[in-house]
Amino acid sequence: MTTELRRLRNYINGEFQDAADGRTIEVVNPATGEAYATSPLSGQADVDAAMEAAAAAFPAWRDTTPAERQKVMLKIADAFEERAEDLIAAESENTGKPLELTRTEEIPPMVDQIRFFAGAARMLEGRSAGEYMDGFTSIVRREPVGVCAQVAPWNYPMMMAVWKFAPALAAGNTVVLKPSDTTPASTVLMAEIIGAIAPKGVFNVICGDRDSGRAMVEHATPAMVSITGSVRAGMQVAESASKDVKRVHLELGGKAPVVVFEDLDSEAIAKAVEDISVAGFFNAGQDCTAACRVLVHESIHDEFVAELAKAAADTKTGGPDDEDVLYGPLNNVNQLKHVSGFIERLPAHAKVEAGGHRVGDKGYFYAPTVVSGLKQDDEIIQNEVFGPVITVQSFTDEAQALEYANGVEFALASSVWTKDHGRAMRMSKSLDFGCVWINTHIPLVAEMPHGGFKKSGYGKDLSAYGFDDYTRIKHVMTSLDA
Repeated sequence: MTTELRRLRNYINGEFQDAADGRTIEVVNPATGEAYATSPLSGQADVDAAMEAAAAAFPAWRDTTPAERQKVMLKIADAFEERAEDLIAAESENTGKPLELTRTEEIPPMVDQIRFFAGAARMLEGRSAGEYMDGFTSIVRREPVGVCAQVAPWNYPMMMAVWKFAPALAAGNTVVLKPSDTTPASTVLMAEIIGAIAPKGVFNVICGDRDSGRAMVEHATPAMVSITGSVRAGMQVAESASKDVKRVHLELGGKAPVVVFEDLDSEAIAKAVEDISVAGFFNAGQDCTAACRVLVHESIHDEFVAELAKAAADTKTGGPDDEDVLYGPLNNVNQLKHVSGFIERLPAHAKVEAGGHRVGDKGYFYAPTVVSGLKQDDEIIQNEVFGPVITVQSFTDEAQALEYANGVEFALASSVWTKDHGRAMRMSKSLDFGCVWINTHIPLVAEMPHGGFKKSGYGKDLSAYGFDDYTRIKHVMTSLDA
């Protein structure tokens, strides 16, 4: 007996719609490897309609007061809490993530982030009036940029959607958001929730593939484009957007170094191993900030590797309903091939200390993996694996640790583990990454910015800095003699 697939639809101008030409994509649950839904394969006509709706809604939404927008955002946050179980179920089908971890680790920060931007929008301001030339007063206005085209990734479909729409809407912009073609379900549900609260056309969702996203980026209407995705995708977006000088916000890959110094005693090493293994394997390592690249001082290298391998062996992966698991499957069959390929191509000098294999034959599960004996120019050190794989290198001193840490093209996040405050401060100054954690790895808060350098992209998510790409600055000068 064939189970009928659920039908997901675009959300345009306050209405759910199929693609104009009727095309669809099958959506697969990565925990089972089986299709459970179809979503629209949106074309130019769908993108045109969404952009037209967002553009028509912009003037009225722009002219609302911050207090009015705050009320809408707070209602959205409340509604997300009320529909939490529905969102969790949709996200678990999207990604195969454990239900309980989605409930505890994603819903609370998402709701908090929406509420943060609801309040922060009321603090947006330009400089106060002043006279910088005799007879003239200058003021600075901070305004929304207009329609925002946004592309969210498949690793955190719900949370990354929040990171995009919350600052954009709070600042007075309207949005056309495209989820990944592999994870549209929770975003479509968000459209249902937000659509019952926000004015028609303010929030629109377009489903589809890379060509759908390209049509959004190349469309004449958006004033800015925001994408979380691969470096390749980011470069393509930046190139396309440059043709009509759109603003671009890029949150791309990561290859986070985790620098562990020799002054840690056995108790501190145990804590570091526990925290790093969680930060490396959480969400199946599908996190741009994952603690994936450990650099440990040679004097404690062997002890640290042994403890990290043991922690990996004790870490469990499993399906949404499985208990006591840290993470679920990789997101799709191509990602499983991608991660497996790195292990299959390891050089002879590398050693797999734990894992290194697929788990089961149903779904896209991969074992917690630790690889040691690596060199700085190895493929697995230089390129993003984006899976539950932690590599370990040895270093001799602080200078070499910095050389290795900074010696990749990514620059999103990093961490330093030491009891020496001076060393921690020196390292935090010299590490060329958008975030440096000290004696911890991966905590994020709404009040602090998140974003990288180099090929990890530019622009900041979260915090008041998250408004920078979603607002523009206008100088108004008036003559005092008029």
